[in-house]
Amino acid sequence: MAERKPRKSATPAANQRGEPRSEQAYRFIIDAIKEGSLTPGTRIREVELAERTGLSRTPVREALNRLQLEGLVANDPARGTIITELDHGMVSELYAMREVLEGTAAGLAAQHASEVEIAFLREISERDARLSETRDLVKNNKLFHSTLYRCGHNRYLLKMLHSLQESMMLLGRSTLAKPGRAETARSEHRAIIDALEARDPEAAEHHARSHIREAYKVRLEAFFESYDD
Repeated sequence: MAERKPRKSATPAANQRGEPRSEQAYRFIIDAIKEGSLTPGTRIREVELAERTGLSRTPVREALNRLQLEGLVANDPARGTIITELDHGMVSELYAMREVLEGTAAGLAAQHASEVEIAFLREISERDARLSETRDLVKNNKLFHSTLYRCGHNRYLLKMLHSLQESMMLLGRSTLAKPGRAETARSEHRAIIDALEARDPEAAEHHARSHIREAYKVRLEAFFESYDD
């Protein structure tokens, strides 16, 4: 009989920080969704997650309950607990909220961002032009948007945007993977930065909203193409 190997915790850093076990389980699932190892529609079993994290089923169950409240996990009558799958309506609602929140963040940034912060946004945008791999473009794009959020200097808006970004994980592959989209997005980013430098809140919000609407069009096209036979 083969000797069974001891379970290895998937969150050693979290253990060192003394985080509650339910938080460790929560972060493990969130990271797995981000990395793509838990994709929308994947069935989740408490026993398997407990084995993978080195935790008992109780904190795993608490993490799943929290994720369900946040809309990242759902109960399917046929499959049981799964990573939430977004339908057309949910994608539309998600982008509608993203347009409102990011537009607001850009408008606030035009009023409150420091010259150094705006210069950093410009630097991120210029760096984007030197990248070619989708993975690198996605990483740089996330940095641009997270920086823009912080430039608004509103902690409550930042909290809402953070929650929205977690739901965005369920969308799957980035729209930047579509040929030509990275160049278009870069131009849209420059328009936002120009408005920030001009200290024009209305123009900044307009360009930010337009940027999200264009991203939604690309996302919607990919969504419907996935249903083509």
